[in-house]
Amino acid sequence: MAATLFIPTALRVFTDGQGKISLQGNTVGELIAALAGRYPDISQHLYDDTGELRSFINLYVGETNIRTSGGLSTPVGEGVEVLLVPAIAGGSGANS
Repeated sequence: MAATLFIPTALRVFTDGQGKISLQGNTVGELIAALAGRYPDISQHLYDDTGELRSFINLYVGETNIRTSGGLSTPVGEGVEVLLVPAIAGGSGANS
């Protein structure tokens, strides 16, 4: 099944500038694997050394975070849109 994966600006350097990519897969995990297969340089930003999805990578099918709906086994249907969102943290602990 073809689904659309939306890539955030920070990761587009690894997808030849593409912000929206149509990929084949029946699950979110298959879509992410297809993305990594097409753009190998993005893999290190998605997967840790054990091959697991990095903890700061969030994936949404519609408005649902896959971490609460089946993880990478979350099914996707034809035309489904998946949003890839890396968590951003930072700042200082100092008081202003």
